[in-house]
Amino acid sequence: MIFRHLTFAALAAAAPAVSSPALAATPHHATGTFEVRIVPATEDKGPDGGSTLSRLTLDKTYAGALTATSKGEMLAAGGSVPTSAAYVAVERITGTLDGRAGSFAVVQHGWMQGDQRVMDVMIVPDSGGGALKGLAGTFRIEIKDGKHFYVMDYTLDGQ
Repeated sequence: MIFRHLTFAALAAAAPAVSSPALAATPHHATGTFEVRIVPATEDKGPDGGSTLSRLTLDKTYAGALTATSKGEMLAAGGSVPTSAAYVAVERITGTLDGRAGSFAVVQHGWMQGDQRVMDVMIVPDSGGGALKGLAGTFRIEIKDGKHFYVMDYTLDGQ
């Protein structure tokens, strides 16, 4: 997993810079909380006691600057040690962001091993619909004392 992350980082660093009208727009900041319901859909335990592959569904409810619900799918691989795992997920969020109604998608991946945790979330480019068309930026998830928080720094075309 670390090798893939480093390879992706090297590719991203080598990619030419791309200018976007959305990046020239006024930056917005949105924060709030969310609740997540994760439901296992399938599980495939390895025959040798190593990895377990799982597919799960996600249902989230967002509050704060983003008032929305979402549906998503997660694929996960767990190791033989309970604190070792990795996942990828795609989620479509529908609702209002700072009073603008629409939808957008995020993609995320992460891994954990013992106390180490890495999570990366990205707004899918050009996924915004309705009044969120042209949405671009970052989406960060923080977990503190068992509660989930989100932090968005974003722009909208022309806004």
